[in-house]
Amino acid sequence: MIGTWQAMVIDCEDPSALATFYEQLLGMIRLDDQPDWVSIGDAPDRPGLAFAAVTPYVAPAWPGHISPAQAHVDVKVKDLDLAEEQVLALGATVTGEGSETFRVYHDPQQHPFCLVSW
Repeated sequence: MIGTWQAMVIDCEDPSALATFYEQLLGMIRLDDQPDWVSIGDAPDRPGLAFAAVTPYVAPAWPGHISPAQAHVDVKVKDLDLAEEQVLALGATVTGEGSETFRVYHDPQQHPFCLVSW
């Protein structure tokens, strides 16, 4: 095991509004509330849902692949450098996006996912 599932992240136009919808739908609580990022869950130490603001936001089309669904998995790790080495060995590729606390990769079929550490 390289890390643990942190969150399913859904790209959207208004993270707070979408988080409110899912809080009410699923009975979850708000864990992190920032202008461009909101996360909800059952408890701070359990995986949850997160909502990330993207610009421009293009809503997914269903069914179809012209505007596919916009979501990705966050994987919480202790050491970003070690985890990066391990996911690259599994076939992931580096996107070059990220910060001190997260890095973005593509899985072998080009779906994005993030390694996160905080």
